[in-house]
Amino acid sequence: MTEVGSLRVGLVATDPLRILGLETLFPKDGPVEVVQLSVPGALDDSGVSLVLIDAACTEHIFELLATFRRSRPRLRLIVLGLESDHEYIQRIIGAGAKGYLTHSAKEAEIRMAIDVVQDGSVWAPRKVLARLLEARPVPEAEDRLKLTERELQVLRLLVAGQPNREIARELGIDVITVKAHVGRLMRKMGVENRISLSVQAVGRGLIE
Repeated sequence: MTEVGSLRVGLVATDPLRILGLETLFPKDGPVEVVQLSVPGALDDSGVSLVLIDAACTEHIFELLATFRRSRPRLRLIVLGLESDHEYIQRIIGAGAKGYLTHSAKEAEIRMAIDVVQDGSVWAPRKVLARLLEARPVPEAEDRLKLTERELQVLRLLVAGQPNREIARELGIDVITVKAHVGRLMRKMGVENRISLSVQAVGRGLIE
């Protein structure tokens, strides 16, 4: 995992083995700190910006996601679950989660998912992302839209699901420059987030 600075990740889970496994991935002296949110009100003072939710800890995962979306709309949520069915995962994303991982996900996948979601993108199987893209309307291409070669390079990597730090490393630039390019791309295409930016890029034929 690339350095993500001081990041506090909340954890909603009841299975001791799963809690231990996730805490083992992120030691206390590392750049990512795992904060258990099992105590009511713990989120208020936790300082977390991203929460991992184990779907096995509740029979009402969609209601829980709806509660988070109403009370903490800026909070990024990743669901961990047993299901691998694409329809189910699409419902999870549609309910407000920004990512979905199966319980069998490997360490590298979990770390990459946190990076991608923290950067503002969605982490899910490619087929699920493709369905989400198809479900979103795409405006007609505009002849006036001009992108520089560097912007196209950033856009290709962004559409491929790479987080800012991976894009920076791939192109030999710093993360601040990547964020500046992404911001300009959003303004040029009239969108407000990276997901919509990816949809526009594919829909307009800017990225194959």
